Amino acid sequence: MGQAEAWRLRDPTGGGASKEPVVGHACALLAPARPGTMATALNSRGVLRLRLLLSALKSGPQVPLARPAAAFGTSVTSTKVAVNGVHLHYQRTGEGEHAVLLLPGMLGLQGSGETDFGPQIKNLNKKLFTVVAWDPRGYGHSRPPDRDFPGDFFERDAKDAVDLMKTLKFKKISLLGWSDGGITALIAAAKYPSYIHKIVIWGANAYVTEEDEMIYQGIRDVSKWSEKTKKPLETLYGYDYFAKTCEKWVDGIKQFKHLPDGNICRHLLPLVQCPTLIVHGEKDPLVPRFHADFIHQHVRGSQLHLMPEGKHNLHLRFANEFNKLVEDFLQ
Repeated sequence: MGQAEAWRLRDPTGGGASKEPVVGHACALLAPARPGTMATALNSRGVLRLRLLLSALKSGPQVPLARPAAAFGTSVTSTKVAVNGVHLHYQRTGEGEHAVLLLPGMLGLQGSGETDFGPQIKNLNKKLFTVVAWDPRGYGHSRPPDRDFPGDFFERDAKDAVDLMKTLKFKKISLLGWSDGGITALIAAAKYPSYIHKIVIWGANAYVTEEDEMIYQGIRDVSKWSEKTKKPLETLYGYDYFAKTCEKWVDGIKQFKHLPDGNICRHLLPLVQCPTLIVHGEKDPLVPRFHADFIHQHVRGSQLHLMPEGKHNLHLRFANEFNKLVEDFLQ
């Protein structure tokens, strides 16, 4: 739906209200399956990916703490604006004619755009682009309200994102969507085609599989996360809100698993008309390669760029490469 190199949790997920520690879920996945069955194949893939995930959680990734906008220079402004009955927080930098909105992932620290997208806010060409990073409702500084996850929460985020940029008087925009933000970007492009110029997505999926659900299960209980992973989120949200919101997100994502084909937005992919760049890290422990392939196959004319060493936070770990890729594509 983040790895020791500033690893990010875009899809902190979990499959059920289990009280077992994360390692307990790993042991359950390691239970033998009958040879020659689908369970065997699923089990082996799930085990490998969960091992990567557990390794990332135990390694204590170096996630940057929330910092004031001044950390990126006086050219970054930070404020709130009323949109669709809530007050949405955003940061803005640059003076270019091409407006770009950064769409964060679940919980992530998207509440502070400088931590989810620090290298992009700081280094994307400010003469070519006006860059906006926002906090979706219920996340970060776009509170109240508390975050909730009705069946249409991705569609709601897409509408909020588009209406935010219209409120800021941008006539047309491009979207950079990470993880959940990538799903939101796809939906926005499909539903508001005349307003979206181009999109770049990474770490996104259009549906939920059993394998995905197993991976999500491993991180439902935030008390099992490493201190280094938890600390920035606790600082931003407070422990109770952070923990409850993660659990609610898991339940929110699980509802798609019970829809036909696990559908989130797969039915909308043929409606995406704008140029689309899909970036995928081949070592992403949260989003398997088949998700990127599926989106590429169903978004007409889309481009797929693979980063062999990239994980879920490839835009942070390989920021220079990623930023150049994005700038070349958006121009």
